[in-house]
Amino acid sequence: MDINVVLNEILVKLFRNITVIEERSLKRGEYKNVTINDMHVIEAIGLEESKNMTSVAKALAVTTGTLTISVNSLVKKGLVERVRSEEDRRVVLVSLSESGKQAYKYHQKFHKEMVDTALRNLSDKEKEILAKALSGLSDYFRQCLENE
Repeated sequence: MDINVVLNEILVKLFRNITVIEERSLKRGEYKNVTINDMHVIEAIGLEESKNMTSVAKALAVTTGTLTISVNSLVKKGLVERVRSEEDRRVVLVSLSESGKQAYKYHQKFHKEMVDTALRNLSDKEKEILAKALSGLSDYFRQCLENE
């Protein structure tokens, strides 16, 4: 069988399965009201200091208007806090609430388990090869986003 066909099949199924499993993980856990989109926004905001909406939108490759809709929902769910910058009142800063930080950690645990499972039976050399291949794929996706 053609390796390109095999790899395409694997990648398509892998991306779809990760999304489905992430959604199921959230629905089974204590974050039933959190969508995958919500979780991606939570991840982009992160655990560090507050971030402005523009930088979060850029990290997610969405408009600030689209991000505003998501942030409004996350504020209502008690996962994100929003404040105006003291230096420039036009700038809106977002950060995770304590509940948001717990949701972030919960989702990171899912990702850690996924990576640990993927690497469990690989040699150090195989891990390097996998990292190089996935890095190349990631670069391709980044370039696609930048060229839109």
